[in-house]
Amino acid sequence: MEARPRIYDALLVEHLTNNRQMAFVSGPRQVGKTTTCRRHTDAYCNWDNLDDREFVLTGPANLAARFGANRLSETIPVALFDELHKFPRWKPFLKGIYDTYGERLRIIVTGSSRMDIYRRGGDSLMGRYFSYRMHPFSVAETVSCELPNPERVVRPPGAIATTDFEALWMHGGYPEPFLKRDSRFSRRWQSLRLKQLVREEVRDLTQVQQLDQMEMLVRRLAHGSARQLVYSNLAREVRVSVDTIRRWTAALCDFHLGFLVRPWFRNISRSLRKEPKWYLRDWANIEDVGDKAETFVACHLLKAVEGWNDMGLGRFDLGYLRDKEKREIDFLVTRDGKPWFLAEVKYREESLSRTLKYYQDQVNAPFAFQVVVDADYVDRDCFTAPGRPLVVPARTFLSQLL
Repeated sequence: MEARPRIYDALLVEHLTNNRQMAFVSGPRQVGKTTTCRRHTDAYCNWDNLDDREFVLTGPANLAARFGANRLSETIPVALFDELHKFPRWKPFLKGIYDTYGERLRIIVTGSSRMDIYRRGGDSLMGRYFSYRMHPFSVAETVSCELPNPERVVRPPGAIATTDFEALWMHGGYPEPFLKRDSRFSRRWQSLRLKQLVREEVRDLTQVQQLDQMEMLVRRLAHGSARQLVYSNLAREVRVSVDTIRRWTAALCDFHLGFLVRPWFRNISRSLRKEPKWYLRDWANIEDVGDKAETFVACHLLKAVEGWNDMGLGRFDLGYLRDKEKREIDFLVTRDGKPWFLAEVKYREESLSRTLKYYQDQVNAPFAFQVVVDADYVDRDCFTAPGRPLVVPARTFLSQLL
């Protein structure tokens, strides 16, 4: 299985060239964090390795000597700490080594969702790191691994190879199943990943005792991607309280089983302000083709929005639109607090949704797209001229994201 470059390679090169702050790279398990980061480091230290763990406990001075921070060299050495958040005093440890050797050592820290969760409490590392959230492969990343132009954000369109697009659609964007492209392997990989997430990650961190009921919730959510999340209905089905469902759903979002897209409601009369929509992070096994298409695009949009935010290109957010008359648009992306573009997803070509034009007028968004997954690539920029809604191929539209 041949390794492929990631856009995060370019992101790390830019970070290490221009910043002295540590790079915190978080994301789902098996998304390629360690593999990618190791390509840019001179020394590697994994907390799960007993020898490395003992060396960490000897203190920053010994580590700095091991990493070459006390020797004159033409380039500043780069050290990678993997799964360090499992060390109870990981934040004071990093603060000490950064404050002492930050001018002579560049530091990358990787970890699963736990690192992102633990980082939130009592952040003694403020100002000492930049955070980057890593996502699976996307259409744009298979076309080009160059970083976007900061002035424009969206990229020029690029044609994705048919084999790559089919692999993304069938196997998902996680590196192993995407690159291996074997249906039997993908099914086993996805099943094992789901079991490990519930039985190991969620149980160990959140101390959920009703694992059978948690698994029931996971099964419901696994078959409900691209649907509104009605907490009261789930509470009745799983037989726990609504507050418990909210906590468990939040935990499953933290562990990257899925994510929530919330309704955007500013200046829209009779908007529905309560119910979020739920999307799986891995669209590969979704049976309903419409739900799969919507989830496929949702994951691409989330990657773009979080990536643009992490790179400091602006303040971006992802939402959806729905009112009490049940008029709905799948996605709205805002830029610096203002509506930027709308996206309604269809698997096959259909007549242009009237609701797109209705909501475009309501929110005054410059762009509105009906994104068709099963459509051939068109070599034309979707973002050249603001105006009335357009039907665009997903292969074109998604190639312009991240």
